[in-house]
Amino acid sequence: MFTPGHVHREQKVDKLNRQAFTCDVYYEVREDPQEGPMLHLRMEGEIDGRSFAEECELHRDMAFDFMNALTQIAVRNGFQPRFGPVLREHGEYDAMFQDIREKLGIHPGDPINLDHLPGV
Repeated sequence: MFTPGHVHREQKVDKLNRQAFTCDVYYEVREDPQEGPMLHLRMEGEIDGRSFAEECELHRDMAFDFMNALTQIAVRNGFQPRFGPVLREHGEYDAMFQDIREKLGIHPGDPINLDHLPGV
């Protein structure tokens, strides 16, 4: 379920879903004095009965990659990506992506600083 700044996702084990999890993703824009606007993500929940909570930040120009950051957090905490994405409902993903773009003032074609890419 999506509301601006928050997405709640819950999955129970059944014949289609092989892994149980509940997660809440909270996000907001924070101003870093040196880096400028940053997307702050906090993900917390439970995967197969184990609780977790992690936070991360993405530069404004890398905010489009928020799903990769959330997937990495989930995998570190026991999520099996072979069972499908964390945000399976495309509508939730689209709404979150649009909200992030609006909060950060991101427009198609905005430049990306390649120094912000991991491993570069």
